Amino acid sequence: MAKILGAFKSGVRAGFDPLGRALVRAGVSPDVVTLIGTVGVVAASIGLVAHGRFIAATVVITACCLLDVLDGSMARARGQTSRFGALLDSTMDRIADGALFASLVWWFFVSGDRLIALVALVCLIAALLVSYVKARAEGLGFSCDVGIAERMERLIIVGIGGLLTGAGLAWGLSAALWLLAVLSVITVGQRLEHVRRQARAAVART
Repeated sequence: MAKILGAFKSGVRAGFDPLGRALVRAGVSPDVVTLIGTVGVVAASIGLVAHGRFIAATVVITACCLLDVLDGSMARARGQTSRFGALLDSTMDRIADGALFASLVWWFFVSGDRLIALVALVCLIAALLVSYVKARAEGLGFSCDVGIAERMERLIIVGIGGLLTGAGLAWGLSAALWLLAVLSVITVGQRLEHVRRQARAAVART
């Protein structure tokens, strides 16, 4: 499964490379594309997700998330990566994820389904932890590119759930959030364990 998802991600990125090169030639900055994508996700989360308009929200958020892939293609087309651009991209991803899951918490809370609102809150916290553990680990010199629920996987699961609920299957989004909560917590554990093993190996070599 991991290989299939990896191949899918690589294929999506490669598909955006021609457009990325064209935008770079036109003088468009990857940072601008990053900001536009984030604004779109935040707007769709507040204006659509928080009001239960899940099909429209899934379409808009998917389009905006593809801009996140596009800015990576543009960075590769420029032949260099900006450290500020990488920081901006990671920061905007956290803002977008926060807006999406916070809007889901709000929707289920005001709809009276407090349990699923709590599950959505777990997804929000776990999503932030998944990213934080990786960032902190890499800052300490460890690799941490592991886990079964990275950002693309999280968005795909939520998107499928949103489409199912929007199509009339009320359980779709709830089931997706339960699944995502479990997978995200597992991912945090996977990353912590991965780093722990590296740390122990480093101590053993000294």
